[in-house]
This record gives sequence, structure tokens and C-alpha cells, in this order.
Amino acid sequence: MSIWLDGKLREADDARVSVFDHGLTVGDGVFETVKAVDGSPFALTRHLERLTRSARGLGLADPDQDEVRAACAAVLADNPMPLGRLRITYTGGRSPLGSERGREHCTLVVALAESTPRPSTTAAVTVPWTRNERGALAGLKSTSYGENVVALARAHAQQASEALLANTVGALCEGTGTNVFVVLDGELHTPPLHSGCLAGITRALVLEWAGAKESDLPFSVLAEAEEVFLTSSLRDVQAVTVLDGRSLGDAPGPVTAEAMRVFEERSAADPDPR
Repeated sequence: MSIWLDGKLREADDARVSVFDHGLTVGDGVFETVKAVDGSPFALTRHLERLTRSARGLGLADPDQDEVRAACAAVLADNPMPLGRLRITYTGGRSPLGSERGREHCTLVVALAESTPRPSTTAAVTVPWTRNERGALAGLKSTSYGENVVALARAHAQQASEALLANTVGALCEGTGTNVFVVLDGELHTPPLHSGCLAGITRALVLEWAGAKESDLPFSVLAEAEEVFLTSSLRDVQAVTVLDGRSLGDAPGPVTAEAMRVFEERSAADPDPR
């Protein structure tokens, strides 16, 4: 297994980042997870645009998108597999201990791990912790993922694959690594970006392709929704059949099934939708 680290491919055992890297010591970094099918990354242009937005939000220098593209191509070519999780990590680089950022170049790592197709349905839970929609990291795909680790562990302990969170004003926000959609009176809705949720790539495509609406929704809407589904780069569109141990009935429901169909059809037709 080879990994791209700071300008070239290296064997995994030789790919080493400094123990003083700011991404390690304080979580000062951003990342993207890209689905790769038979060596072809999906929606790479959108992912690289978001990587740059996240880097700017943290105050990091813009990543060199040509270098990142070359790194992705090299890693995918050197590690052939039918379905992969392509991970792009970009950090503040070697820095002093503490929050102060150093003056050295940022660190770029691109790695690939084999993945398996996700099932079309899943279980989710709600958790008591909240997203801070007014925080400095709101909407950024930061490597500061400790809150997500804790919430996802709670979900796994309850035999679920995802944990859903409200924001500080009690509105529906997102999952630890997903965006959430609900069906109300036959119409498809998802929280707006000002809720503090991540601007998910799959979320944006479902909004465009399936005609969903961005709506401010109370967290309690999860108990009222006719259908619920999750989106992410590796889940695509995944129906929630059980929420907090409660069955949501036969799933996927008709609206979710149509969103699945449209997403599968459109994404197969255009592997890099702009």
C-alpha cells in the first residue's frame, strides 16, 4: 500500500509525519473523503473546492489543487481496488507545541483504503450533544473530529451506524459524518447550511437532482417525518429504517427510493459533476 506524503509516493511503513505536526497536536487541519470506483474518484472537483474553502476557513494556505489531483491519481493508480475510500488530509504542518501555528509548509497526505458497498438501509440514534452553528469551525471539514468520535461510539453501542445532532437552538443539523433529509407531507427537506451542518457534496447533488428544499426544522421533526435518509460520499443515499430503536416502517419509502434512483443514475452518467 502506497501513500502520497509531501510530494511523492511512499510505502505506508515509510510515510511518517512529524510528531510536532499541528494536525496531530491540536487538530489543525482539514480533509476530504472521496469515493473511488475502479480507480475513478467521484466528484473530485467539488471535493477539492471544499478542501480549499475549509483551508481558508482555518487560515491555512490554499492547497495546490494540481498537486492534490496528481497525488490522488498516483495513489489510485498504485493501489487498484474496486471500491475505495480516498482520504485527502491537509494540515498546518510542523509547528510549536500549543495553538500557535509554525512557519513551515503545510502537510499533504493522500491515502486509500478498500471499502465495501454500504447497505441501502441503516439504523440511527439521536444524541444529547449539539453542533455549535456559530463556532469558528462551523461548516468546515476539519480534522478536529473528537466530538464525532464520541457521538458515533454512542451510536455503535446502540447497534446503529450514525448519530444525529441538533444545533444550539434545537434545530435539526446533521450526523457525525452525514447530512440528513426528511420527508414531510410528501416533500423532501434538509437543514440549511446556517444550521451549522457541513456543505456535503452528496447533499448538494441531492438538492439539485432530487428537488429537495432547505428548511429550518426542529429536532423533533425526526419523530414526525414520514421518511428519513442520510447522505455522504460513501453512503450515497441511505434510508433510515430504525431511529432510536423505533421502526420507521418499510424503507426506503417512495421519496427516498426515487432519490436513490436519481442519484445512482446521475452519478453514473457524470463522475465529476460540476
